[in-house]
Amino acid sequence: MSGAHFCMERLSFCLLLSACSWGWAPGGAAKPKGQGYPHMNSIRIDGDITLGGLFPVHGRGAEGRACGELKKEKGIHRLEAMLFALDRINNDPELLPNITLGARILDTCSRDTHALEQSLTFVQALIEKDSTEVRCVSGGPPIITKPERVVGVIGASGSSVSIMVANILRLFKIPQISYASTAPDLSDNSRYDFFSRVVPSDTYQAQAMVDIVKALKWNYVSTLASEGSYGESGVEAFIQKSREDGGVCVAQSVKIPREPKPGEFDKIIRRLLETSHARAVIIFANEDDIRRVLEAAKRANQTGHFIWMGSDSWGSKIAPVLHLEEVAEGSVTILPKRVSVRGFDRYFSSRTLDNNRRNIWFAEFWEENFHCKLSRHALRKGSSIKKCTNRERIGQDSSYEQEGKVQFVIDAVYAMGHALHNMHKNLCPGKVGLCPRMDPVDGVELLKYIRNVNFSGIAGTPVTFNENGDAPGRYDIYQYQIRNSTPEYKVIGQWTDHLYLKVENMLWPGGGSQQPSSICSLPCKPGERKKLVKGIPCCWHCERCEGYHYQVDEFNCELCPINKRPNANRTDCQLIPIIKLEWHSPWAIVPVFIAILGIIATTFVIVTFVRYNDTPIVKASGRELSYVLLTGIFLCYATTFLMIAEPDLSTCSLRRIFLGLGMSISYAALLTKTNRIYRIFEQGKKSVSAPRFISPASQLVITFSLISLQLVGVCIWFIVDPSHSVIDYEDQRTTNPHFARGILKCDISDLSLICLLGYSMLLMVTCTVYAIKTRGVPETFNEAKPIGFTMYTTCIVWLAFIPIFFGTSQSAEKV
Repeated sequence: MSGAHFCMERLSFCLLLSACSWGWAPGGAAKPKGQGYPHMNSIRIDGDITLGGLFPVHGRGAEGRACGELKKEKGIHRLEAMLFALDRINNDPELLPNITLGARILDTCSRDTHALEQSLTFVQALIEKDSTEVRCVSGGPPIITKPERVVGVIGASGSSVSIMVANILRLFKIPQISYASTAPDLSDNSRYDFFSRVVPSDTYQAQAMVDIVKALKWNYVSTLASEGSYGESGVEAFIQKSREDGGVCVAQSVKIPREPKPGEFDKIIRRLLETSHARAVIIFANEDDIRRVLEAAKRANQTGHFIWMGSDSWGSKIAPVLHLEEVAEGSVTILPKRVSVRGFDRYFSSRTLDNNRRNIWFAEFWEENFHCKLSRHALRKGSSIKKCTNRERIGQDSSYEQEGKVQFVIDAVYAMGHALHNMHKNLCPGKVGLCPRMDPVDGVELLKYIRNVNFSGIAGTPVTFNENGDAPGRYDIYQYQIRNSTPEYKVIGQWTDHLYLKVENMLWPGGGSQQPSSICSLPCKPGERKKLVKGIPCCWHCERCEGYHYQVDEFNCELCPINKRPNANRTDCQLIPIIKLEWHSPWAIVPVFIAILGIIATTFVIVTFVRYNDTPIVKASGRELSYVLLTGIFLCYATTFLMIAEPDLSTCSLRRIFLGLGMSISYAALLTKTNRIYRIFEQGKKSVSAPRFISPASQLVITFSLISLQLVGVCIWFIVDPSHSVIDYEDQRTTNPHFARGILKCDISDLSLICLLGYSMLLMVTCTVYAIKTRGVPETFNEAKPIGFTMYTTCIVWLAFIPIFFGTSQSAEKV
């Protein structure tokens, strides 16, 4: 409480000092309704209820000056819109009947500190003044006009100005309705509880801009903000929304200083060029800063490089792009949905110096608008500026286009009017004029009525406020286009909770329809995954999925299943081709040809043996074992067809049986024969008696006993590992997946095959040993030497077979 009391005393002291220095005039004389006159560099219109107004009539001053050049559109148009709305309400018999609205309108000079100083005027009536110790320079007591009580304020324009003013107005419980301030900070009802606005918050605007960026397929943008609440909070809202939605990254955020130094804007352009891929630049800045940025881009010869996306502070204004049309070409801007108020056009174009004396800045506007001077003393010799005649007319002798926020100024005044009207109906039922309950007007009570208004605005759109005092988000989207050398803002879409954008109607720098890109990295090709740059999710390097990996999504490659390989563009897996030994393959034709010759030869020998079965030569050759040997040879040749046939359960089972059986039969017969010869001659060295088991029947028993061991081994193998066919993808899993093949074969592994043939090899080696031992037998037993030669050759063949067999382990033709 002590701090608030101290604040009150300081404010009171400041106002009293102002009274002496400005020499306030007494206000006893009544003024005609609607007439205004200069007062403390402000417009004052008397009425039963007084509304405050804050407008940027002038821009920011330079070199220590508070105010700069006149703002014709942003200042005068909006100020006149408030006067127009007051006239309409005061002349409306249905709205606030018998109650006149007055006004106290101040110039903020587009500067928050200056606006704060000016807005002290609104609270002076609420401060109790003690002037006993205050004396003017002349020594006399100050003459203080009883100030009017301001019940509500319309304004301000800039968000930083509104924030500054809102902080003081809330102390005195004065409601405030802005027509242009859109900073998200102002939605904080705990800090700015007496602030409302008829324009939507930049939170909606930021969402709309994110939606536009995504619709244009941009994902890498820069942001540019004027220092202050509007610019910084607008960019912050954009960044937050882009993170929430995903898919949009901010390359860098650049801030424009409140008091930029010479060369500052050239430095800003150089910074933006550091991330040249981010061609789209999101701008939340005032129109003066926007213009200076465009000028710097033109000086840097970057016309057409940057694609500007401006907030509602740019909107559809001419001033920021005047004489900078080529630099601004293609710019996308956003503005709260509005329509031109025809009634205001008629009102404003009819204003003259004679009928608009209440606007103390109108004379300055007149000189600026018509490029003339009202005073002869202001004319310079040789100057092209003429003297004003007062016969000039707005829209006829000068260009005129209604400023974009005129509608919202009128809606803000009407919102205050409807709130006061509803308050009067409830607190003063049936009373004409103000009743004691509304004299003075309670600011807290008025705020409740403001938040509850719901009426159709000047443009036909509903005017409402949410619990934070914000209006709903409705935007028009513009693009600055140059058609046939004529620049214009063209509506290309709208946003109301969701985006509707006519991309086909957009034109880009140079007049082309080819949409420019603003992306950090080009999209990866099919079969390539994104490797994100740390901290920048919109920038990546493309890495090809190698080997047997395929692209499962944009960020990952996965290994294909063992039976598949990547397709041509590595976006999916496809089955690996299955191959087997085909009958038309040279690897099959040659063995089959040899096998056929062998079968023919073997059959011929068997037929011959059968034909001459009882001849002495056949009997002497040991016809029983010869038939067994020929059977084994026949099976060896016949097995060739089993090895080439397509592997299945029956083929694989027959392979197991006959692959080693033919050789076992052949080698068992030869072993029995050589063993018989060896035993006969070894027994002959010891005695004249014949050795046992040399009869044909005994020889057959021995042979079949040896063969049966092979069959027993095969039967055990069937029990332990049943036969089946398999597809082997490992043998031909080449480095290049294109050449990978699956081999259809029987489940006989290399080791199993060697074990299968191992018994035959044992018989062969044993037979070879006996052949060596019988090499010295008499010539009459010439059978021993051919057998020995056969065994030697067979051993050599087997020694060559083993390395060749394992050396071709990667071949489908291995049999």
